[in-house]
Amino acid sequence: MRIGLLTEGGYPYATGEARLWCDRLVRGLPQHEFELYALSRSAEQEEHGRVLLPEHVTRVWTAPLWAPADDGRSYNWRERRRFAERFRELVRGICAAEAEPFAAGLYGLAELAREQGGLYAALRSETAVRAVESACRAPGASRAVRTAQVPDLLEFVDELERALRPLSLDWYEELGAVDVCHAAAGGIAALPGLLAKRFFGVPLLVTEYGVRLRAHYLEHSDGSRRPAVHALLAAFHTRLAGEIYAEADFLTPGNAHARRWQERCGARRDRLRTVHPGMEADRFATVGEAADPGDPDTLVWVGRVEPAKDLVALLHAFAEVRRAEPGTRLRIFATGAAPDYLADCRSLAAQLFPDEAADAVTAGESPVTFEEIGGPEVPSSADAYGAGRVVVLSSVVEGFPITLAEAMFCGRATVSTDAGAVCEVIGGTGLVVPPRNPRALADACLSLLRDPDRARRLGAAARARALELFTIEQNVAAFREIYLQLLARGPARPDGDVPFAQPPEARVPGHWTTPTWAPLPDSTAPAGGGAAGTGGAGAGAERAGAGGAGRAGAGAGAERAAGAGVGTGRPGAGTGAGGAERAGAGAGGAAGAPGGGDAAAGAARSSEAAV
Repeated sequence: MRIGLLTEGGYPYATGEARLWCDRLVRGLPQHEFELYALSRSAEQEEHGRVLLPEHVTRVWTAPLWAPADDGRSYNWRERRRFAERFRELVRGICAAEAEPFAAGLYGLAELAREQGGLYAALRSETAVRAVESACRAPGASRAVRTAQVPDLLEFVDELERALRPLSLDWYEELGAVDVCHAAAGGIAALPGLLAKRFFGVPLLVTEYGVRLRAHYLEHSDGSRRPAVHALLAAFHTRLAGEIYAEADFLTPGNAHARRWQERCGARRDRLRTVHPGMEADRFATVGEAADPGDPDTLVWVGRVEPAKDLVALLHAFAEVRRAEPGTRLRIFATGAAPDYLADCRSLAAQLFPDEAADAVTAGESPVTFEEIGGPEVPSSADAYGAGRVVVLSSVVEGFPITLAEAMFCGRATVSTDAGAVCEVIGGTGLVVPPRNPRALADACLSLLRDPDRARRLGAAARARALELFTIEQNVAAFREIYLQLLARGPARPDGDVPFAQPPEARVPGHWTTPTWAPLPDSTAPAGGGAAGTGGAGAGAERAGAGGAGRAGAGAGAERAAGAGVGTGRPGAGTGAGGAERAGAGAGGAAGAPGGGDAAAGAARSSEAAV
């Protein structure tokens, strides 16, 4: 099976979101071929490089969302009129919260970009700005967007052009040939899959471990963006999420919290299946199976130090704990930090807990410590969780609590606030209190500190639950089953093609029906003087990892493992944005030439029909 994996700001780059679970999924299904279609968010992300990819990743296409995508194309008057009509429909759907005009405008712009290009300049034109202004002033527009002024309109048009850049990509001929499109997130990452389903009928699977729509709502909720711009962008992402949820063949939220978001945005329940993230249980086996339950007088917190984690409430709660149990310590292990918020937390800790000394000659020491994972004392996160008997989570905003699941793998009792998917993850194996309630958090911590047997029982139950629900094996098995279900539902392609109609042998380099010792028939001679494809000939699509072959068709004698292959067989196609080199001008580039991609002349086609 050929699977097109769509990502935004993550895999296969060494930094970014969804990098780990995508890599585990790909490596866990070596029997399938994966083609990666990645959108990068910054130049820094590309400079950090990519992870090493396995051999069954046969193709990697990349495109930057951060760089201008001007193809130098300008429209004539007919094309400008067509663009204006489609763009007006799109912004009417955004401003009036109407799904049908939004979808019509989105697909109309995609068709225009596919046929003519030039969408970059058109989306930044005065026509686009005036269309947005008219939609904001039109009857039925929401109250929040009616106040938009010229600076708001210019900023929104700029952000909208960035969000719609996937419409102008040159991926779709190749993406339309895969068996399943799997988007590793919603929003912009799923947009290429949405178009592949629209134009080629490719089944679309969307996985969301963190709801992209929710992330957009929270991204500028602090007032850093002008209200009208925030309202327009929120309306756009709401309409895009609704279209993706309505058209996707299958949705796999990572938890019930994400599932509720999807249902409220129009996702059908019969297309939803919760698939929990897969985590490496072996990393925490040493701590989880050890007889030592950790320091009985130590509370542990692990995570990124930021306002959403509400360490201020945790520090006030620990002050209550110290008054009841003076020998208790709190160790805060930071995996990352917002510098200003970390400084505020350190200052508050110094005020609440001045350095204490046992006598007049002993140096004072604070019961609260801020530490980093990776030092000599705490080389790994498993060691951090093993430092205490009770692990605390104090968040007010949370998606899937990764640190909580890791603490469960380590066999630790937990005290958490009821945010996001916390209750679903805990499932009765820990204590849960309301957020922003330091007294309740302190009481729960004290109850476990004073009852070590209960803490031990809860920790054992938590580890058993984590091993059952949150391992890599269960995650990979779930997606393997879903891939097969999508193919088993039957053909949905507009041209009537069905999955597996073209056998895998048809994509093996060379003439697979002709013995290697036999001379090629005269009918396969390349037209126009083109040279027959040989091993290493032709401009190839960029190899994934350490040189795996691209799509088949490198001519007689080429070996897939050697990294010799030709590209898509389209002469003159330039380079894909971000670095994936489109094929074409080399040997075997023209359709019908030996090694010309899937269109190997005569023999492969006739043999395919015989199969």
